[in-house]
Amino acid sequence: MTGASASAWVLPDELTLRQASGTLACLLAALRAWPQGQRVDIDASGLRVFDSSALAVLLECRRSALATGRAFAVNGLPAALGGLAALYGVEALLNAPA
Repeated sequence: MTGASASAWVLPDELTLRQASGTLACLLAALRAWPQGQRVDIDASGLRVFDSSALAVLLECRRSALATGRAFAVNGLPAALGGLAALYGVEALLNAPA
């Protein structure tokens, strides 16, 4: 996790099982400090190496954001990760702001 840009949290270039716990912990910590009422935006455009763990991290972050009344959006989802999300039937959860 490289941190927040002006409007979104930027994911690292690699998000596999090895990085999933640390990345999720950073995202959830950031979520606790996220301004109430402001949409949680995740910038995934820099992801180059990933596996299904990346989807698990994004879905847990989405669940946590929605549970606190915040909308959630993933921007720049790599096509291959979008394809994996479609295969698992969760593509709509990541493409459409909640």
